[in-house]
Amino acid sequence: MPKPERGLGRGLDALFAASANSYEQETINEVPIAEIVPREEQPRKVFDQESLKELSDSIREHGVLQPLLVRVKNQEYEIIAGERRWRAAQQAGLETLPVLIKDINDEEAAEYSLIENIQRDDLTVLEEAQAYRKMIDRFGYTQEKLASRVGKSRAHIANTIRILRLPAEILDYIEQGMISAGHARALLGLSNEQEQLKAGRDIIAGKMTVRETEKTVKNKKAKSKKRAVKSVEISELENLLEKHLATRTKIITSGAGGKIEINYFNGDDLERLLELMGIKL
Repeated sequence: MPKPERGLGRGLDALFAASANSYEQETINEVPIAEIVPREEQPRKVFDQESLKELSDSIREHGVLQPLLVRVKNQEYEIIAGERRWRAAQQAGLETLPVLIKDINDEEAAEYSLIENIQRDDLTVLEEAQAYRKMIDRFGYTQEKLASRVGKSRAHIANTIRILRLPAEILDYIEQGMISAGHARALLGLSNEQEQLKAGRDIIAGKMTVRETEKTVKNKKAKSKKRAVKSVEISELENLLEKHLATRTKIITSGAGGKIEINYFNGDDLERLLELMGIKL
């Protein structure tokens, strides 16, 4: 494996430029494709096979127009940016690839890889959320710092990470592309896992669009708020009845009506309650 040559380095703009001409101040090496390996912690896990085949066909005809960004690790070239090109080049049968070799640490590698994928819109919302979570947990990034590094708002970072709170079943749907990012964000508004799962299954069954999911969540929130207010009123009424009847009572609402349950302990207690209600046996 050749010794990596150091370039001048011009920051992220040079790293993620649109063509190889932008690397004029960098040293580009042609290395055996067999010596190039993907990062184990690459944010992107899902590669569309049809899109990959199209890129492979293009590479077979025109070659690789933009070098991969790599670093030397364990006597191999670890991909920092360009795994999709590497996969397509393998399919095209190439034996070597142009690479730009950088001497960077684990944190920089994770950041460059994340930024490249976000700039190219290559990540699913779940992959993006997991990558943000890892940058925060492993490298101590704050949401503010991460937002400035990837060019997103802090609110976007926070809301994307919140998706990881959804039930595992819903996360599987997202990973499989069965539930969109819009659906996922709407589901976060539901108060419990059971409601989220039911809504998620309705989405899969084709019963709810993103707009309909948002409307469902809004309606459930309004009903929950109404129930909470009503619960306070009912609780006060139950207390008044219990004081008046000297026994436990329960008011059960159902729509506009409902029922009242009054406990009694024996026959004498029942007669006492009936007398209080003006009923004589």
